[in-house]
Amino acid sequence: MEPIITSMLDDDLYKFTVQQAILELFPEAIVEYKFTNRSPETHKFNQEFLKELQKQINYMSQIGLTQSEYLWLKNKIPFFKPQYLEFLKNYKYNPEEVKVSLNKNNDLEISIKGLWYSTTLWEVKLMAIISEIYFEKVDNQWSNNNVFEEAKIKGEQLSSTKCIYADFGTRRRRSKKIHKTVLEGLKIGGDNSTLCGTSNVKFALDMGLKPIGTMSHEFIMGISALLSLRFANRFSMSKWAETYGANLGIFLTDTFGTNAFLNDFNKYFAMLFQGTRWDSGNWKIYTDKMISHYKEIGIDPLSKMIIYSDSLNVDKCIEINNYCKNKIKASFGVGTFFTNNGFKNSPALNMVIKMFSCNNIPVVKLSNSPGKVMGDPSAIRVAQWVFNNTPLDKKKKYIGIETGSFADHLLNG
Repeated sequence: MEPIITSMLDDDLYKFTVQQAILELFPEAIVEYKFTNRSPETHKFNQEFLKELQKQINYMSQIGLTQSEYLWLKNKIPFFKPQYLEFLKNYKYNPEEVKVSLNKNNDLEISIKGLWYSTTLWEVKLMAIISEIYFEKVDNQWSNNNVFEEAKIKGEQLSSTKCIYADFGTRRRRSKKIHKTVLEGLKIGGDNSTLCGTSNVKFALDMGLKPIGTMSHEFIMGISALLSLRFANRFSMSKWAETYGANLGIFLTDTFGTNAFLNDFNKYFAMLFQGTRWDSGNWKIYTDKMISHYKEIGIDPLSKMIIYSDSLNVDKCIEINNYCKNKIKASFGVGTFFTNNGFKNSPALNMVIKMFSCNNIPVVKLSNSPGKVMGDPSAIRVAQWVFNNTPLDKKKKYIGIETGSFADHLLNG
């Protein structure tokens, strides 16, 4: 296979915004990320896949920001500071930061370790690479000649119902080619008033779309180790505002559960931030909680926005949009449903790459969904105690908790 990633900007915008904040705030922090295959029973890997993955990782050392890309960022994205853009011009991917292998069950294991500001740019690109290789080398009996038409119809449906949406599909796309075709279909089927952009910076540049994105869980997770676990949300909001002021005002709320976030989301932060992002749990419960919280602190919910981004499809977007009418503004970040859906008997990879430790301190993501809980088992238990969250359900499988005596002891209390 030829190199899959050929541009530094073939990435989600939030990776660059987070990188800029890390450089300013925590330039010496060391982190480790780990890969999780959430569907190991149905998605297996092989040696041919592993060999190609290592080759693609090595290719990354040749990627750099071009002069035209630099000028586009400088002219089109006002919140990127001159010193950061100069850094990005000289940034190089270091393949030695990434270790890949297969375990005895042919499941993929990946560890990324190094300076936080350096390693953060591996996450999305690496998942896009993994997905494309998998559907080229492992599951390669699929076909779909209607990608453009299906995307066009989705765009028409969302636009006709006045759903404001963006493409969030880089990380789990079937291929870069399919991703581009999907965006072409959405542009034809939708309109400028509803298709608000794409998270992929390269496609935004090439296709005249707005780059969309703000921040990620890793920023809050890192701060939980570097500054405070109990007040990680509070410090994260403060540090984000220190870096970006009133720009990029959508904040993730579920790193340690919505209730933990709302404890720190006082009127100052609620006024400062344009809105929040829903990424796990029950969307209706979350919506009602946010509306109620805004009202309790004297803010009109209709002046604020929720970005919905968890496992969305057209019907779900329309349902949520109708529910939010005359209550709160709603917008949608649609990922896998756009870029890796509709391939008969060939489901998308359900995978994540998440921070595992920062400065050798384990970090966790509790989420609002049990299936998205991630981290070292003992660290999960500490975080749940700190935030008074529901104990682990021993009947459910938790991402990041390995089988074995310690996990069994933890799950049994």
